[in-house]
Amino acid sequence: MESLSQNTPLPSVVRDSIIKLCREVLAPLIEADGGQMFLVSLTAEDIHVHLAGTCAGCPGSSFTADSIVGPALLKLTPKSKLRLTTGWRVPADAERMEARR
Repeated sequence: MESLSQNTPLPSVVRDSIIKLCREVLAPLIEADGGQMFLVSLTAEDIHVHLAGTCAGCPGSSFTADSIVGPALLKLTPKSKLRLTTGWRVPADAERMEARR
């Protein structure tokens, strides 16, 4: 079996499924509380999500990561590790996951 090296890209079908899940399910939940969701990086080893808006520094962000965002994303990529950060300063290479209207 082939081992995954650092920063191994995800297959495009998995990547597209994650982006769709973020835009159609997770972002609307976060936006309902006044937050903003950003996808910073997405590899086979690591999914980095950043929350801003009212989620910046919110003590409930760990609940959001452990009970909502993490379980949903890790169903699609069970071997990946979720890294969730919060703050007003959004990483430069992050893409906002806005709910499609």
